[in-house]
Amino acid sequence: MGLPQRLILTLLSIYLYSATVVNTQQEFKIQSVELIIEPRNDVTAGTNVTLRCHATVSTSTGKGLIREYTILKNDKIVYTKTIGSSEDFVYQLHNARVFSTGLYQCKLDIQGDTKLSKAQRLNVQGLSQPVLHLNTNVVNEGEEVQATCIAPGEIGSFIFFFFDNDEQISRVEELSNQAKTTFRLSGADVHKIHCSYKIRTAEDTFPSTKSNNVTVSVKELSITPELKIFPDSTIYEGDHLNISCSAKNVHSSSEGYKLFLSQGTKLLRTGNSTINHNMVAVPKASEALTFDCRVVVRNVEKYSEKKISVVELFSVPSLTMSPTEVFQGQIMTLTCNSDRFASQRINREDLEYTLYPSKNLPSSGKPGVFNVKALQNDFNYTCSAEAKGIKKDSKTLMIRPKVHVSALKISIEDKVILKKSFTILCQSNGSLPINYTLFKDNVQVGTKVIRERNRQAVFMDVINEPGERQYRCEAKNSLHSNKTGSSQHLSVNVIVPLSQMTLAVIPSSLKISEGKELYFICSVNGTGPVTFKWYRTGSVVPLQTNTTTETYSNLEIKPVSKNDSDEYYCEASNGANKVRSENVNVQVFMAPWKKGLIVVACLVLLLLLVLLLVASMLNIKSKRDRREAAAELSVKPSSPKSDDPLTVNLTHDTDVYNAATVKVDRAEVSVWSKRKPETESDDEISEVSNEPNVEYTEVVHARSTDPARVPLRKGTDTVYSELQNSPNGAADPPDYVSNYLHSHTRLQTSLVGLLAREHMFHFLLLPVTCLYALILSIQIHDIHPSIDSLPLILIKVVIGWSLSQLS
Repeated sequence: MGLPQRLILTLLSIYLYSATVVNTQQEFKIQSVELIIEPRNDVTAGTNVTLRCHATVSTSTGKGLIREYTILKNDKIVYTKTIGSSEDFVYQLHNARVFSTGLYQCKLDIQGDTKLSKAQRLNVQGLSQPVLHLNTNVVNEGEEVQATCIAPGEIGSFIFFFFDNDEQISRVEELSNQAKTTFRLSGADVHKIHCSYKIRTAEDTFPSTKSNNVTVSVKELSITPELKIFPDSTIYEGDHLNISCSAKNVHSSSEGYKLFLSQGTKLLRTGNSTINHNMVAVPKASEALTFDCRVVVRNVEKYSEKKISVVELFSVPSLTMSPTEVFQGQIMTLTCNSDRFASQRINREDLEYTLYPSKNLPSSGKPGVFNVKALQNDFNYTCSAEAKGIKKDSKTLMIRPKVHVSALKISIEDKVILKKSFTILCQSNGSLPINYTLFKDNVQVGTKVIRERNRQAVFMDVINEPGERQYRCEAKNSLHSNKTGSSQHLSVNVIVPLSQMTLAVIPSSLKISEGKELYFICSVNGTGPVTFKWYRTGSVVPLQTNTTTETYSNLEIKPVSKNDSDEYYCEASNGANKVRSENVNVQVFMAPWKKGLIVVACLVLLLLLVLLLVASMLNIKSKRDRREAAAELSVKPSSPKSDDPLTVNLTHDTDVYNAATVKVDRAEVSVWSKRKPETESDDEISEVSNEPNVEYTEVVHARSTDPARVPLRKGTDTVYSELQNSPNGAADPPDYVSNYLHSHTRLQTSLVGLLAREHMFHFLLLPVTCLYALILSIQIHDIHPSIDSLPLILIKVVIGWSLSQLS
């Protein structure tokens, strides 16, 4: 680099540095960056295209900034440049080509602040026509030809193609606009060679037009292959063939060559000179024998081909079996036979047949016929036919001995219900297929063929009349034998659905007394076995379950109690259906002996009460007699002092009342009677008061003789009586006592009578009302047996009322 150039660089660096220092002191903002393609976005090849990058930048000082512009194509950098002015950046595409097609963007970078423009697509259309050049126009067959294909003015990634009469012969990839290749042309003829190319871009591939055609003349080589086969007339199987392969018109100056002899796809021999090959003629099924002799010189191949037909000496034998199906241990016939033979060369007697394996085979006396006993398992046989040293084997015959049907079984899957379909199954052991036939009462119902193992023959049938039917199955698995297997007879009883169900009760009256026996008899129409179940309403647990072959059954309840009162019903089922009876209401009443026992108890109670009443009346009468016997009362002073008042003692020895001492004071005018406490003894006679002037007399009686003067109480009351002095001032003791005794006797007689009548009423009230309540409760219980506690409640109520009356 010269001094002037260095000086210029130094000055430019100083300028840029100073500009950078200045720029660092400025503030800026990149507002927008825009890419513009000129003259337009779609152009033809060879057009000069300008990419203009326009940026709008605002600054604080208005001075220029260092700007770095980058042009991108398909997101890859194409060009970068740094400028110090604010003018638009321009990138030129001179002579634009298809390879220039793509998406372009402009990026601006100022002090690390970047902004990218929107992408603009440039489409360049049209490729230049390729040009083909060959190094020669005349070649000998097998010589190489060198070709060059050029894409004028194009750039990019290329794929070149070379064609011989529109047949591609070469493909070359290059990064430049030209490609070279070499190839060989075969066949003496005129060949037209041309080329073409494709340019690959990131988005697509663009093909060119065809190049110019270049004609090449190819001279044929004089060398030719020669193929000879002996004999050349009719060839029979087993004949010996002599085959030779050689090349003709070979000059000493010619290049080396090589010979190849093959039969079909099988290469027999190779060599650099004449090839000879010997073989035995073997016919090929439905095809002739094809032989090929090829000579190769300088990658040029020439061949000669011949086809010969070989007459088969005899056909491949076939092995057959008779009969076509055989069972274990059965004798069968195997026949080995060749259908065709060449009568010009051999006779049928010349053929010898052999069976494999040939162990212990009985002779049949005919060639190719063998008698064999079938084994217990599968086995294979083959046979061979041989004549004039040629041996042919048959295909393998696989024999699978069949097994006769055995263990034939018949069964019914469902219950047999009248007028409903049911399933009958037949099954047996034996080889498939098996033909099954079903018979009903020796009349054929249907047939089934089973071709799968462990499958049963399924028959459907319907019985419309009640009674017993006989079914049986027959099975057969041989088409050439009448041997069949038969099952045992199957007896079928038809189940008739249940109907007309009745429920009877013994005794017939639904009102039953306790302790008796109760029978329910349930009967239906249909066939058994029938399962009967008895229920009480409201319960899901049956009282009894019974299965019987009869169409009726019974439930026994003994002895019955009041707890057995309820509604009952029964259910019956026989596998066909289930029926239910109507509800029967059973009422259990009190046993007659219990009613009689209660009546007797009440009568005994009544008798006891009557006896007690009589005893009470007799006791009252006895007391009354004792009172009348005490008519004379003892009156004497009670040893009074000289200044004490006159004392009169009245004594009465009875249980009805107590007589007390009566004192008469001359100064007092009244006598008080006071009832003693009930705890005192009836034998006490008197009590003397400690009061100085007045003495009290206690008189106990049933009624007061004078209701106007004495306060009365029912029962035993205290009666206060006032005794007044005579007008003369002195008492008359004899008249007072007589009047008192007379009055008391009348009172006692009235009390005893009244007491007797009231006690009689009350004592009779209790048993009579009790007996009435009992009879009433028994009648109610007979009407409503479920009301068990009503008699006791009525008796309690009546007894309570009677006791309240007695109290």
